[in-house]
Amino acid sequence: MRVQSSRVRSRVSRWVAALLAACSATAGAAVGPPEKEGLKLGFIKLTDMAPLAIAYEKGYFEDEGLYVTLEAQSNWKVLFDGVISGVLDGAHMLAPMPLAAATGVTTSAEVIAPLTLSYNGAAITVASAVWAEMKPNVAMADGKPVHPISASALKPVVESYREVGKPFNLGMTFPIGTHNYMLRYWLAAGGIHPGYYAPAKGDNSGSVDAQALLSVVPPPQMVPTMSAGTTVGYCVGEPWNQQAVFTGLGVPVVTSENIWPDGTDKVFGITKSFAERYPNTTVRLVKAIIRAAAWLDADDNANRAEAVRIISQSTYVGAEEKVMANSMTGTFEFEKGDKRPIPDFNKFFRGYYGYPYASDAVWWLTQMRRWGHIPEQRSDSWYLETAKAAYRGDIFVTAARELIAEGKMKAEDFPDFSTDISFKPPRKSPLDGIEFDGRQPNAYLDQFPIGLKGAEVVQ
Repeated sequence: MRVQSSRVRSRVSRWVAALLAACSATAGAAVGPPEKEGLKLGFIKLTDMAPLAIAYEKGYFEDEGLYVTLEAQSNWKVLFDGVISGVLDGAHMLAPMPLAAATGVTTSAEVIAPLTLSYNGAAITVASAVWAEMKPNVAMADGKPVHPISASALKPVVESYREVGKPFNLGMTFPIGTHNYMLRYWLAAGGIHPGYYAPAKGDNSGSVDAQALLSVVPPPQMVPTMSAGTTVGYCVGEPWNQQAVFTGLGVPVVTSENIWPDGTDKVFGITKSFAERYPNTTVRLVKAIIRAAAWLDADDNANRAEAVRIISQSTYVGAEEKVMANSMTGTFEFEKGDKRPIPDFNKFFRGYYGYPYASDAVWWLTQMRRWGHIPEQRSDSWYLETAKAAYRGDIFVTAARELIAEGKMKAEDFPDFSTDISFKPPRKSPLDGIEFDGRQPNAYLDQFPIGLKGAEVVQ
């Protein structure tokens, strides 16, 4: 589905404006005019596609001399294949996708992320009937559940399903994806084995030794699939967790910042060949999206209500404004009526600037290793080299410096680029207290009781 502009400008006038903006922007600039002006970018109907919508609606793409068409994709595989094949010039992408390409798990093509689109932003929801069985096992305070809720409260429910030979099916959005790995992390932290992938044995089901089964469901189909009884819960981005609350079908039990705080959730992905063939276009795309991300987080989320009105359009996410506002404006509802402030549930720029951190890439690589997508032990140096090859901070820095030179943003809006900012400080997970240091991935993996580590392989 293609997005048509909600602004009044005609296509001709927009082309003229783009041409004039390109001429103005390139005067004295280090980055030349775009080599390719007409671009098609893909997205999935999730609130964290917002930076692309805002860059379009606010004219930031046009300021860079780019004429962009935004096109919704039916699922992550179609989107990823579209970028690889060149049908799409770039896309809103799950953070591990460029790493899947870098490691050869999904394709031999090289995909890079010159920008992070969003941090945090996902949740795990269980069906209302499952929640009713979980709730007696959940710690309470002042009559409300204490968060984060451990999957240990779910373990007796899973065991009761197994005792009667009934599969416990959960949905996630893509095997090499944020929601798959977040769901696996949460289950394992509660003592529930989510299963291994065994590509060396030809088993890509992810169900080796599994106590709960995970299957792929496109984000907009999460609620209908659970309503039909095909799944009893899922991990996904917004607005599809809050949609379950509004319909009474499910209860979110944990949000992603309580699993891995401020981790990259979505990136802007392009092929390496695109960046090499169109370097100016690439930098200009990143410039426009940086501006959109900064707008989304400006003044303590003051622009979020407007952003919700924009992305609630059917051409973008197509959900009710009140559902989307539940998370986008700084709150999140768990049980019906249990609405809590989570100002950083959706974070686009604040604190992390949209920079593609190598340490974030390393975290996703450790999860790929933990669950068997990377079947054999790798050295710490391999993790770091693979991360930096896929997450291209150099392109981001070039774009940020251009914005500063043009006066569109200020130097204080960004970190000190004269230092290496590619690794965040070590942080502990609020869920299980395990600390992640991006420079020591193998030591990190060694801390988990469930999951591959060291020289272990799936037998």
